[in-house]
Amino acid sequence: MKLTWQQVAAWRTRAHSLDVRRPAADALDVVSELCGLHAQLMSSAEATLHARVDGLDPDFVATALWEDRTLVKTWSMRGTLHLLPSREYPLWQAGFATYRHYRKPIWHRNFGITAEELDELLDGVSSALDGDPLTRFELADEVAARTSPHIGEKLRESWGAYLKPASFQGRLVFGPGDGRLVRFTRPDRWLPPGEPAPEDAVAEIALRFFAQQGPATREEFARWWGVQPAEGGRVLKALGDRIAPVDVAGEPYWMRADLVEAVRDAEPVTGVRLLPAFDQYVVAATRHAARLMTGGTPDRVYRPQGWLSPVLLVDGLMAGIWNREERGGKTTVTVEPFRSLSARARKAVLAEVARTAGSAEVDWVD
Repeated sequence: MKLTWQQVAAWRTRAHSLDVRRPAADALDVVSELCGLHAQLMSSAEATLHARVDGLDPDFVATALWEDRTLVKTWSMRGTLHLLPSREYPLWQAGFATYRHYRKPIWHRNFGITAEELDELLDGVSSALDGDPLTRFELADEVAARTSPHIGEKLRESWGAYLKPASFQGRLVFGPGDGRLVRFTRPDRWLPPGEPAPEDAVAEIALRFFAQQGPATREEFARWWGVQPAEGGRVLKALGDRIAPVDVAGEPYWMRADLVEAVRDAEPVTGVRLLPAFDQYVVAATRHAARLMTGGTPDRVYRPQGWLSPVLLVDGLMAGIWNREERGGKTTVTVEPFRSLSARARKAVLAEVARTAGSAEVDWVD
């Protein structure tokens, strides 16, 4: 099957619910379809959802996390913080449990801990979180009391390096904060029972990836999932005829077999969205971003140290970057199109700014 990048952009825009906004009742379904919300910045996670859902309560995410417990915050693919639907936590945790990078000698050497000490630390974390949620320092004290001062100190000296393996094993998720301090709890003490994990969780996760971020290469899947390309290739091979090879503008990619025709038949989309930093649409395009941009270059969006700029999306293509600044009680939204925008697009940008930032002043950098 031969496809064009225009078809891919049109299909992916719809797959990301960036063509027509969904009702607030669909918010958790949108989180599920996006394979979670990137949550290194909580404000970006909230804005990612807001860009796709209408009528969303401003406190929806906080309420879902800490009151309704329908969302859960945890370290996820690539060791990056995400918000996931609680009902699907068993699926994702079963997938994360297959991670093995922290079991390798090079990981132990880099982080100054032996395999035996890491096992003690993980058991200590699980035991310490048998009660109320704990801050990192409270958790370190409890783990030290159960293991050794040396192991407890490891939890104090690094923000997440030693906690990520605990999250991958299903021993730890984020709990409600204590003022400005985050707290941790154990999933079985915090979350309602979820849907049982499928027998091959990684295969199910891979199919979800291709339903949201496809077409993609083996390397793109492996990078997203946080494994080496060879391991990513084994996952794709195990999917068998559930994925199919496609040709996108002369380059080989993979796509979910049941969605290939939908990509081929995708009609162009129109509309403007202001995507926040780390939006999933931008993450999906990391390795082939230049093909989904109108003007500009990927380095305008994909910045050093893993930073992803907020993106102006016009008709399904990355058409610029933008920034919101609060100063002296005044809100200014700076918009930098990569190319001159049509009058229709500029009017739509102003409408999006009004929706996102109220009466903010717009500063155009053409």
